[in-house]
Amino acid sequence: MHAHPQHPKKNRAKILLSSVFGPYAQNDEYGSRAINPMELYHNQVTRFQGAFSLRMFHRSFGLMLIQNNVDAPCTLLDFPSLERFTEEIRGGDYDVVGISAILPNIGKVAKMCTLVRQHLPRATLVIGGHICNKDDIERLVNADHFVRGDGVAWFRNFLGQDPAEPIRHPMAYSAHGGRTLGISLRNKPGDTAAILVPSVGCPVGCNFCSTSALFGGKGHHINFYETGDALFAVMEQLAQELKVHSFFVLDENFLLHRKRALRLLELMQAHDKSWSMYVFSSARVLQSYTIEQLVGLGVSWVWMGLEGQSSRYAKLKGVDTHALVRTLQSHGIRVLGSSIIGLEDHTPENMGRVIDEAVRHAADFHQFMLYTPIAGTPLHAEHRADGTLLDDAAMAPADVHGQYRFNYRHRHLPAGEEGRYLHQAFQRDFEVNGPSLARLIQTQLTGWRRYRNHCDGRIRRRIRWESDSLGTTSVAAVWAMRRWYLHDPRMKKRLDTLLRDLHQAFGIRSRLIAPLAGRFVHAMMQREQRRLDAGWTYEPPSFYEMNPAAQKRFMGEASKKKAVRGFSGGALPVPCARAYQPSDTFEH
Repeated sequence: MHAHPQHPKKNRAKILLSSVFGPYAQNDEYGSRAINPMELYHNQVTRFQGAFSLRMFHRSFGLMLIQNNVDAPCTLLDFPSLERFTEEIRGGDYDVVGISAILPNIGKVAKMCTLVRQHLPRATLVIGGHICNKDDIERLVNADHFVRGDGVAWFRNFLGQDPAEPIRHPMAYSAHGGRTLGISLRNKPGDTAAILVPSVGCPVGCNFCSTSALFGGKGHHINFYETGDALFAVMEQLAQELKVHSFFVLDENFLLHRKRALRLLELMQAHDKSWSMYVFSSARVLQSYTIEQLVGLGVSWVWMGLEGQSSRYAKLKGVDTHALVRTLQSHGIRVLGSSIIGLEDHTPENMGRVIDEAVRHAADFHQFMLYTPIAGTPLHAEHRADGTLLDDAAMAPADVHGQYRFNYRHRHLPAGEEGRYLHQAFQRDFEVNGPSLARLIQTQLTGWRRYRNHCDGRIRRRIRWESDSLGTTSVAAVWAMRRWYLHDPRMKKRLDTLLRDLHQAFGIRSRLIAPLAGRFVHAMMQREQRRLDAGWTYEPPSFYEMNPAAQKRFMGEASKKKAVRGFSGGALPVPCARAYQPSDTFEH
């Protein structure tokens, strides 16, 4: 067994952590692709919904977790431009530079490593993330260490810390830059969920799952918080510091850890917490809980793998996913279903039925992805063994992201046709089920009707604060959507019914607000659609943050400069959590 590498300066080493540089939503020489923006929803879920698409960005939470759990001075540069990254390494005396990426960004990582070697020749270069699962990554990227798995434990070992120290959870929101219908979403305290990371990896170990593969594969995962008590304490801290009542639980299958989840429910009941949780879960695990337990836990949104009717995955065995989705929605739980295009038995003859089967779920949101063997997964090993995997010359790594083409020869589907079927799935779901925003409002209204007078005060309070905009902004949005579909009788009828139900629930105020605010929303939708049609894209702002040790060092260095140069003036700048101005976030 090889000894773990350790930096000679240990926790005195000055560290820079960075995500890959932007812009992202455009085609360039480094691997950016217009069809692969840095937006989870618009990339994989609502990409064909135009002005209705839900737009938002998510921070690099893995890097934030590492930064928060090392004692060494550590600066985080998230979503930099190439120029901003170059400026930072040219002007900083960093001992360690860590870069995290997924495989499509290998060209960007290689460029960043070249720049680090040029400007910081003595720095140790560490690469992490899914990119490290690529077999020949060491040949393609000039770095010193490639970290597969738990980056927090690796860096603690590297810096001479105890890797078993308790995890210090970052105090961070789950998303920023929210936008839909051409309108930026509210950004007041409590409006955005906190990010919560109880575990990484997934022991279910689906053959295509790169996250499971990165953390050990089937039967393996890493719990940062083993007990419901530990998790409850973190949630209390997040709620207090960020002023939130909701949590986006970044855990591949949160409810699988049943003992922890039920203990958390006990503590929420004992301490009268009316929190809301957005979780990932497999269908069989969801079905193992009673609806009373799910509602009591505050599960109000779930991302669930539907995969496909004839898929071979045990997590779906014996589950009627259509009935499960309907049951969840009838209790106000919004569902994001995830389906795969291109499973082993998919053929040109059955693809229409496959897509219709997925669309029939009528989930609030629906993700469609190509069946893609990502490096490190069992599926990748299968295709490599049978000789059907395409090499990098035939399929550039930048295009292996599940929204373009197969990186292998499918048994039945002709090469190049997979993209057409993927687009057909998105379009069919949108045509049949309408805008996801309207579906979400319908499910929220259903939950409000069912639980607004519930005997449990915790549940009543949660349903009421979750639904406080139904009679105002939501009713305006539905009015505007109804006007948008004025010449589509089927969709207009559905929206007429939803608008009528909202008026019945929220009375005269909603009737007054709907046409007044609705006209403004409709105008913004039209403006947004024109911009999208003209090729407008959306880019995340950059973030530059220092942990306490880095801030202390920065202040010390600035004080020395003041003494030497006779500095005078206002407060010294500590660049913590600085985002570029909105004008820098839009690419035209």
